[in-house]
Amino acid sequence: MLLAAEHVLTPTHDMAPGWVDVAGDRVVAVGAGAPPRTADLDLGAATLAPGFVDLHVHGGGGASYDKGAEAAATAAATHLGHGTTTLAASLVTDAPDRTARAVRGLAPLVDDGVLAGIHLEGPWLSPLHAGAHRRELLGHPSPAAVDTLLAAGDGAVRMVTIAPELPGGIEAVRRIRAAGVVVAIGHTDASYDVTRAAIDAGAGMGTHLFNAMRPLHHREPGPVGALLEAPVDVELVADGAHLHPAVLRAVFAARPGRCVLVTDAMAAGGLGDGDFRLGGQAVEVRDGVARLAGGPGLGAIAGSTLTLVAAVREAVRAGVPLLEAVTAATATPARAWGLDDVGALEAGRRADLVVLDEHLEVARVMRSGVWVSPSSSPG
Repeated sequence: MLLAAEHVLTPTHDMAPGWVDVAGDRVVAVGAGAPPRTADLDLGAATLAPGFVDLHVHGGGGASYDKGAEAAATAAATHLGHGTTTLAASLVTDAPDRTARAVRGLAPLVDDGVLAGIHLEGPWLSPLHAGAHRRELLGHPSPAAVDTLLAAGDGAVRMVTIAPELPGGIEAVRRIRAAGVVVAIGHTDASYDVTRAAIDAGAGMGTHLFNAMRPLHHREPGPVGALLEAPVDVELVADGAHLHPAVLRAVFAARPGRCVLVTDAMAAGGLGDGDFRLGGQAVEVRDGVARLAGGPGLGAIAGSTLTLVAAVREAVRAGVPLLEAVTAATATPARAWGLDDVGALEAGRRADLVVLDEHLEVARVMRSGVWVSPSSSPG
């Protein structure tokens, strides 16, 4: 199927106009200008982008990943309908045995390709920056605890968020990285020096930069300062609540090619206001913002209701160029996790495509060469 559009976005270029040729589940060619033959589908003024890649998402469509495979499939399908063709399953802090059970339950979905991997956001987080995580369940990353949770996934765990200042934290970074798992620094009160030590030990990402971490200070830059100057990727939650638009612009300008848009979406992702749960805690979503409804963390932001396409729109509204915003939701997260089959419109990659209208709303979604939204092939 040969597709033509007014704009075709690759990791480095906005082809205006451009075309993409798909055969089976693969992209076989991409080019600028007029297509080499009559297009099977001319998308007109639309923008054709790679399928979005979300590395930090807890659920969506009313379902959470910690509720089992059926709920996970519901969440994945919800985000797929909004253009996210590759996504993680992020788990919030829970008792170790329940976390291990959840990891084992999700691992088959990773094997089947429904999920790109599992992200453990906890339990090795700072109680000073717990956010929506239950403080009484937080712990220290002993070698045995690390090995147990990684082994539960049998290779399905792809990223772990950790506060490196915890006892054993730097050694845990080395241990997790040695297992081939991405280490993200987050929910942390680490100093600048400790954060740099964690990066030197192998940490390669910052979890939702600025949020749930020691703030930037001109005499003690803390984790924010360290993450912004080191060769690591930084997550940004662009929902208008987690970060001011000026901060989005500044980070994109300071870290070109290193910004990763994530949703951090909980069960309310893709839905409207209502009452939900996250990690066993009550969450109220009002005016699109999710906050803890009770307990010691009352009022704390509890993930988001985002979809990645909405994050792209928010970044563009903040002044980030469209190509940079889309790259932060596609090629950069794919590279961060070593997912060389997705995240770009390039020959040989999986045919994951999103068609965006002039308002950057999702018009159509293709995954592995099959139109999934609408449910049947258009035209």
